[in-house]
Amino acid sequence: MSSWYLILVLLVGVERLAELVVARRNARWSLDRGGQVFGRGHYPWMVALHTGLLAACLLEPVLADRPFVAALGWPMLGLVVAAQALRWWCITSLGPQWNTEVIVVPGLTLVRRGPYRLRWLRHPNYVAVAVEGAALPLVHSAWVTALTFTVLNAALMVVRIRCEETALASLSDDPGTVPASEAKA
Repeated sequence: MSSWYLILVLLVGVERLAELVVARRNARWSLDRGGQVFGRGHYPWMVALHTGLLAACLLEPVLADRPFVAALGWPMLGLVVAAQALRWWCITSLGPQWNTEVIVVPGLTLVRRGPYRLRWLRHPNYVAVAVEGAALPLVHSAWVTALTFTVLNAALMVVRIRCEETALASLSDDPGTVPASEAKA
């Protein structure tokens, strides 16, 4: 495995820790305003899946002797960077309403700025998660990790999006209310 790939995966891990700091601050903001948390059952699975992704990105290239293939690796690196940019665009657009958990603050309206002004793309943060989860392992040809994460993440996103939609419907008559998270994966 290339040492720069190790650094890339570690940097993504540091970015995830930064997300958790922001999420914790935003959770306090939401809960102070009467926010309610939903989907606690699936959240530990999300944490495990994302932690597993980073670990597998480091293990598969070594254990399966996966080479860096420039024709695949460089475009995938571009997608990883683009996914990070989209993720932070989502985080900054949602401001204190963004979180890693599904927290709904009654009375807030749907965010209509940044990527959220695209009404045909209701969950742009999940697009970032899906792209990153497939592309990061493929930077170093870890195709088993990319495939496994993609399948498990798709199943988890079905649960997560249903949870969000149910949470919104239960707390508001306004279909434009947004969970304090979007809710991010």
